[in-house]
Amino acid sequence: MIKFLDLNKINKRFEPEFNNKFKQFLDSGHYILGKEVATFETNFAKYCGSKYSIGTSNGLDALSLIFKAYIELGILKTGDHVLIPANTFFASALAVINSGLIPVFVEPEINTFNMSVQEIEKQLTPKVKAIMVVHLYGQLVNMEAINVLAEKNNLIIIEDAAQAHGAENKAGKKAGNLGHVAAFSFYPSKNLGALGDGGAVTTNDPVLAKTIKKLHNYGADKKYEYSLVGFNNRLDEIQAMFLNIKLNALDDDNFKRQEIAKRYLTEISSNKIELPFYDGSKNHVFHVFVVRVRERENFVSYLKKHDIETLIHYPIPPHKQKALVHFNNLSLPITENIHKTVVSLPISPVMTDKDVAQIIEIINYY
Repeated sequence: MIKFLDLNKINKRFEPEFNNKFKQFLDSGHYILGKEVATFETNFAKYCGSKYSIGTSNGLDALSLIFKAYIELGILKTGDHVLIPANTFFASALAVINSGLIPVFVEPEINTFNMSVQEIEKQLTPKVKAIMVVHLYGQLVNMEAINVLAEKNNLIIIEDAAQAHGAENKAGKKAGNLGHVAAFSFYPSKNLGALGDGGAVTTNDPVLAKTIKKLHNYGADKKYEYSLVGFNNRLDEIQAMFLNIKLNALDDDNFKRQEIAKRYLTEISSNKIELPFYDGSKNHVFHVFVVRVRERENFVSYLKKHDIETLIHYPIPPHKQKALVHFNNLSLPITENIHKTVVSLPISPVMTDKDVAQIIEIINYY
């Protein structure tokens, strides 16, 4: 069986370092907001090219803290509208709604799966105060065009970079440093994955960073003194330890993902498979490799019979979820077509050439 993602094999590479660092961590007796979190925040900010990084408990909390900080600062207020992609993971919508804001769903480009600039323009109203872009599947959104739009309309740009660790534009700027603020997830399956939950916020705004740093730790200025009504959304010290080790391998791992993607794109020849757009640059780190197939169930069953595991990201779009009943009547045909036809193929830095060749051969017989 070729697994969709072999997390054991991915993390096994770091086992000696994990064991050594864990002993140091255990001996330190400092288990919350210690040296490992501070080191990771410094390292991750440097990696992304941002001035500040704040570790958080997970990616959803990172997004929520951003919105709550903007509300705390009076830049956003309850009831403001936020443009978000119609095709995204459910957490993107939850962060907006749970902050008392209103999501406005924007259709994607069919070839990149990312937010369409033209569709963004159609949705702009005086109530819209922010755009949350999602670098879906690991590919950067057209940030140059969106930043121009945002500046013209005085809008905040929030990056949901949960799937795009290390993705880089032509100017060499990375995800996490392409808008006003960004949120990352370090869920174990991410390109930079912890061994549990974790997340981070990156920004160049000192006031915003300071506010988020307070909010994520009960609203504290210092121990037992609180100036804000905050939360407990801190990055765990032990997860920061793992992330500090794995960050060093991220660029090499992303390169391996890109090389596998290039093989898929050049060697998969079945006319029943619609391949994703990729320009060959560093702007896509292939958190997942997503194809579109009309008869999806047949395709997934076919691959399963040949011991190839797949996943679907995601079967139901946010606006059709039971939890968002007030949005169920929306008609978003491009998004709905994507969610009915997408299949994610195995892609990871520990896959062998033999695995990749076998997947390509089986698909070409489909």
